[in-house]
Amino acid sequence: MTNPLFGPSPLPFGLPPFASLTTEHYREAVEAGISEHLDELARIAANPEAATFVNTAVAMEQSGQLLDRATASFFTLVSADASEAIRALETDLSPKLAAHQDAVYLNRKLYERFKSIDPSGLDAQSARLVEEYLKEFRQSGIQLDDTAQSRIREINAELSRLGTEFGQRAKEATKSAALLMDDVADLAGLSASDIAAAAEAATTAGQEGKYLLTLIQPGNQPALASLENRVVRRRLLEASLARGTAGGPLDVRPLILETVRLRAEKAALLGFDNFAELVVDQQTAPDFAAVQDMLGSLAPPALRNAQAEAEALAKEAGHRLEPWDWAYFSARVRKERYQVDEQAIRPYFELESVLVNGVFHAANKLYGITFHERKDLQGYHPDVRIWEVRNEDGDSLGLFLGDYFTRPSKRGGAWMNSLVEQSRLLGNKAVVINNLNISKPAPGEPAFLSLDEVRTVFHEFGHALHGLFSDVSYPRFSGTSVPRDFVEYPSQVNEMWIMWPEVLANYAKHHSTGKPLPQDVVQKLNDSQLWGEGFATTEYLGAALLDVAWHVLGQDSIPADVTSFEAQALADAGIGHPLIPPRYRSGYFQHIFAGAGYAAGYYSYIWSEVLDADTVEWFKENGGLTRANGDVFRSELLSKGNSRDPLESFRSFRGRDARLAPLLKRRGLD
Repeated sequence: MTNPLFGPSPLPFGLPPFASLTTEHYREAVEAGISEHLDELARIAANPEAATFVNTAVAMEQSGQLLDRATASFFTLVSADASEAIRALETDLSPKLAAHQDAVYLNRKLYERFKSIDPSGLDAQSARLVEEYLKEFRQSGIQLDDTAQSRIREINAELSRLGTEFGQRAKEATKSAALLMDDVADLAGLSASDIAAAAEAATTAGQEGKYLLTLIQPGNQPALASLENRVVRRRLLEASLARGTAGGPLDVRPLILETVRLRAEKAALLGFDNFAELVVDQQTAPDFAAVQDMLGSLAPPALRNAQAEAEALAKEAGHRLEPWDWAYFSARVRKERYQVDEQAIRPYFELESVLVNGVFHAANKLYGITFHERKDLQGYHPDVRIWEVRNEDGDSLGLFLGDYFTRPSKRGGAWMNSLVEQSRLLGNKAVVINNLNISKPAPGEPAFLSLDEVRTVFHEFGHALHGLFSDVSYPRFSGTSVPRDFVEYPSQVNEMWIMWPEVLANYAKHHSTGKPLPQDVVQKLNDSQLWGEGFATTEYLGAALLDVAWHVLGQDSIPADVTSFEAQALADAGIGHPLIPPRYRSGYFQHIFAGAGYAAGYYSYIWSEVLDADTVEWFKENGGLTRANGDVFRSELLSKGNSRDPLESFRSFRGRDARLAPLLKRRGLD
């Protein structure tokens, strides 16, 4: 049978034909894609004609389409529905793909052709394309001699192997750390729907009649806010925090130390003092010192606010507070001070309503787009739903896939990725996916969300809009292909509509009665927004500063012990609090160790939030949820991708650079 990936998909918008694909198809297509791409690049490099924009840069953008199709669909499965065979194939292919990346950007003949392109007469986007290619060649090590380049290739291959292994162990550790309970009485405090979900999870795991509390990716687990049994809370938090560092086959500490050492060596070869300097050279931040200054300035007021919260919690508890007590007593204080009971309001946040009457409704009011479920199309798993997204005039933008429920084959966390990236050059419209890890309810039961989960649904859809609204010529600039410390900005902005009165009234309706969330409860939710910000900001900064600490190390200063280094790093950064572990401890910090996506870049969330908070002020100043505002944000920012400097896009939208004050006010740090 012909491999379905060898040609463009016959399905609408190039949606991969997942139902027809086997593991062997992926292997065959990736390996053939690498070979085909190398042949295409060799022809570009050997072209006897003088280098021009069309025969070099455009030809480069048109190359590698088989490889792109194969990797987009394959790595979607790796993250969202990985079988043992898919994981084994990932282990085999990842170093080969890393080597291929080096074969592209350490190709001296290709580099010389790009250097020879005459930029005069090019439009701004085309000139930027040439500049961005030249920058990536240099950041990859094109200027190094053959010996140094050979070492760079070895390092990249090994880092790829280590990142894959870390991700696979971390996923298994999260699954194996789930807490199995025999007695439903130990779950006192959880809602009936949460208990039903725990029973369903246990049944799925082959433990019918028991209850399984599954873990999410961060250290702090949602059930900690509700579980009345202090011993169970302790067991749950300790199981969560110990992931990856408890010994045995899932321990990742050796992987961490070798990863950090190799990153430091790579940075030195490329002429940087440390890996953090190398990473920030590729971002919107002006330099690493600016990142350090910002994080350092936020830590003292965040810790001060957290300590004030801790004192209030200790008073409420009436005993010595421990880390597993924080979320529980924080919820109690919030309920007493503001009369906000998060368990009681969950029936107002039913997934289907949040999605259709909240997320989609806000997007329709702001941008005029509509959503049409395509039940004739099939995703990679039965839980995946697919919508065609259309502009107000009826023209199709692309496809949106939603995969919301947790399962053993899915990695933790929430994310957006693209199956097809928009490009006028290639004639492609966007196909994007949102993945979450919401506990799947028992068959026939509704999925109720916490307020944090509602926020995640809106957040990830902000990424989806960034992909869907992309309107660029070249695939390199499409959608979310922007610097890491800018990519979170559009998704954070989309969170503002969660509590926007018109949007909230449309989706926050009681599942049984259909009555809207009472206005006095809405007011209490708004009044209580600053409660817990001390904990939240300290928890986040702990992870961001831990990331920095790992990546300012030189290759000769790698510690011997992960756990002691982590504790010392947090203390040295002034963010160590005995009751507040960082949002991610090293053993399950997949953002920075399962590949290099956020390595030395976890600061990006707070860096982007400066832009976000200032943008929220702009929307409020200009009338909020209006088509006029949506059109400006879409045309000046969301549609541009990386086709121009993202900060230039922000300035075109906002009329000036971002200001820090709105962020400080939002987080109670002013």
